[in-house]
Amino acid sequence: MSIAELIAVLFPHFVRLHVEYVRSVGRTVHVHARGREPSASCPDCGATSVRVHSRYERRISDTAVANQQTVLHLRVRRFFCDTGTCARTTFAEQIPDLTFRYGRSTILLRTVREGIALALGGRAAARLTEVLAIGLGKDALLRLIRALPDPEPRTVRVLGVDDFAMKKGNNYGTILIDIEVRRPVDVLPERSADSLADWLTKHPGAEIICRDRASCYAEGASRGAGTATQAADRYHLWRNLGDATERLVRRLRSHWSPPPLPKEQATLPEKAEGTRAGQARERHAAVHTLMAKGVSHTGIVAELRLDPKTVRKFMRAATPEELISGPTGRRSVLDDHAAYLIARFSEGCTSSDRLHKELVERGLAVSERTVRRFVHDLKKSSQPTSRPPVPKAREVTTAVLTHPDNRTEDDRVTLKEVRDRCPDLDSACDLIARFADILVNLRGQEKLEQWTTDAEASDLPELRGFATGLRKDWDAVMAGLSLHWNSGPVEGHVNRIKMLKRQMYGRAKPDLLRKRILLCR
Repeated sequence: MSIAELIAVLFPHFVRLHVEYVRSVGRTVHVHARGREPSASCPDCGATSVRVHSRYERRISDTAVANQQTVLHLRVRRFFCDTGTCARTTFAEQIPDLTFRYGRSTILLRTVREGIALALGGRAAARLTEVLAIGLGKDALLRLIRALPDPEPRTVRVLGVDDFAMKKGNNYGTILIDIEVRRPVDVLPERSADSLADWLTKHPGAEIICRDRASCYAEGASRGAGTATQAADRYHLWRNLGDATERLVRRLRSHWSPPPLPKEQATLPEKAEGTRAGQARERHAAVHTLMAKGVSHTGIVAELRLDPKTVRKFMRAATPEELISGPTGRRSVLDDHAAYLIARFSEGCTSSDRLHKELVERGLAVSERTVRRFVHDLKKSSQPTSRPPVPKAREVTTAVLTHPDNRTEDDRVTLKEVRDRCPDLDSACDLIARFADILVNLRGQEKLEQWTTDAEASDLPELRGFATGLRKDWDAVMAGLSLHWNSGPVEGHVNRIKMLKRQMYGRAKPDLLRKRILLCR
């Protein structure tokens, strides 16, 4: 392969150049070149001229070579325009696919910088361009984005509409999506019926409009495209049903929750048996075991190595309790006041600090720590008997709204138990399952009317309210549950907008955010 062929492969934008020489200085490659064509066309009248007026040098940045900055020193000619009617006297030549007027970079480099700026924003894009040896400041990169033209307007047959937050809770905009190609069409600076109606009036051709159930978008679509079919978003329909289901489950939770167990009467726990009592029981058992084997008193003394009087005492006692007299544990300073403390605890006074003050007022010198231990023992003894946990409302709601094939075994068991205990929840689950079948299989034309009638006739106020809401937006709901078009792509772009806003720290002006929404792939 010759040098010319190699340059044509590696640097196709240099095809129309005559490269004179190349030199390297530090991390910069300097390419000295001039145009190959003997003539140039006037940018105004298009006439070709061969008369050269003058020459000058342009310094143009190009994409990096081996991670080195590239500077093109281009020898440019200025031509005379010989057309008498043309307003221009002279003009500078432009190399096709390489240069543009007043440009300080090649078309290829500008395209690369624009792509990086659209994808990353200002600061992150500036850092990446430095690494790629095509460095440009963040402000210059943002100016590149703002200078980009908007996409060419086109007729949109299936339009998706949704809102997004400019500043959450304060300002909202509207994004319009071409559902068929899943690309943004336009961004409106506000969320209102007037703005949507104006846009639809200026851009006719919409046949289907996928939207959520917000009244402003319904009104705007009706005013701007009265003949278009409006389709309610299935995600929002299911979410509205989910909210109604959660309210219903919370209301019915008491039907399957067992009544609270009565609080047990506080009693003082028995004191642990002391070491001496335990030792007495062990010796008594050992002595009587040897006696049963026929061992004499002397033999037992020798075997256990005890005093003869002690062995005789254990031999005479029929049970160890005869040898254990008095309290089995250490006596406490609170023993004489235990009845008073138990009575106050049963009345609801469980504060150890309060009980300590009362004992001091009764003339007892006792530490707070001793009273705290006593109250702790009372609390342990008065705890109710444990019972199986009651499923939470959110857990039951999740089980109800989950497809039967995707429920876990625990969810199946829990749902069966609560449905057996609560007939209202059982009927609600049947209605919800029927609506899910309509939504998933798009059977609105066949079954939605009957389902809405059954929900309105049920004893469940939450589902009756949901059915009433469907009636208010009936045509859009029917279309949303019958047509395969949906607002899923719109929701995806709303999430993408959130990502773009985070990249720009939430401080992007509307014009810059709009450019990135429309142009960023």
